[in-house]
Amino acid sequence: MRIGVGLPAAVPDVDATTIGDWAAEAEQAGFASVGVIDRLVYDNIEPLTALAAAASRTQRVELLTTVLNVGWRANPVLLAKQIASVELLSGGRLTAGLGLGGWPDDFVASEVPTSAGGARMTSALATMRQAWAGELQGGGGPMRRLPADRPTLLFGGLVPAAYVRAATEGQGWVAPLFGLQFLRDGAKAVRQAWTDAERTGRPRIVTGRYFGLGDADGVADDYLRHYYGEQFFPAARADTLTSAARVREELDLLADAGVTDVVLYPMTGDRRQIERLAQALSDRLPVTTSPSSTASAVHC
Repeated sequence: MRIGVGLPAAVPDVDATTIGDWAAEAEQAGFASVGVIDRLVYDNIEPLTALAAAASRTQRVELLTTVLNVGWRANPVLLAKQIASVELLSGGRLTAGLGLGGWPDDFVASEVPTSAGGARMTSALATMRQAWAGELQGGGGPMRRLPADRPTLLFGGLVPAAYVRAATEGQGWVAPLFGLQFLRDGAKAVRQAWTDAERTGRPRIVTGRYFGLGDADGVADDYLRHYYGEQFFPAARADTLTSAARVREELDLLADAGVTDVVLYPMTGDRRQIERLAQALSDRLPVTTSPSSTASAVHC
């Protein structure tokens, strides 16, 4: 299982100028990826912009969105351009996990209805693939063509159609950041859909967990209440990792559930969290000697 670390782009009041430093230190520590989550009406850094900053300071790590919300982004050509730009800036390291989005305020602010989300995703995906293939013509010619298999796509969602889309339109599925049973049920459904589609290999099963090490219980409570509200706080808090032992225990549970990639998301912008996490996982991370280390994978 590959272990990544999230960027603090969704931590309120974070110093945005430290995003690149965070990514560089995560790469040097040996993590396989850096990830972002997505909100619109919230105090966060736009996720693709955060990944562009990360791309400029790193050479190896995969850049992951878990997930980027397509449902309320009403211009799929613009979104295709933004995704392609991060893909090009990073030298082909972007993996775009795509979802519909579940926060009503984001749809209201975007003047996009929450209904017919599946059809909107299908239409947006078709348009984006046309753009990446250089098939959308303008007065100055098409957008820059990307290789046929780029960017790597994953899909989120907790309904049967989402599992099928993850198995037939992408390279796998992104599970929510909490809820082990949701993960187990969804992974099973995606693997079955993958088999039904007669695809070779196996799908990627990607998820995330929040973490905070070093007297972080109070920080965790404050952050999760602020982000999720009281309705979702108990479920999110139950799967949040605030000790080295809990980090290791949870990673073992995720591996047993078939997860191929996990991104551990911080609840503070304090870069000491990277060092603490790396120490907690010292026997599961590759040894690196410089930010330009060419270590290719992180296992647990």
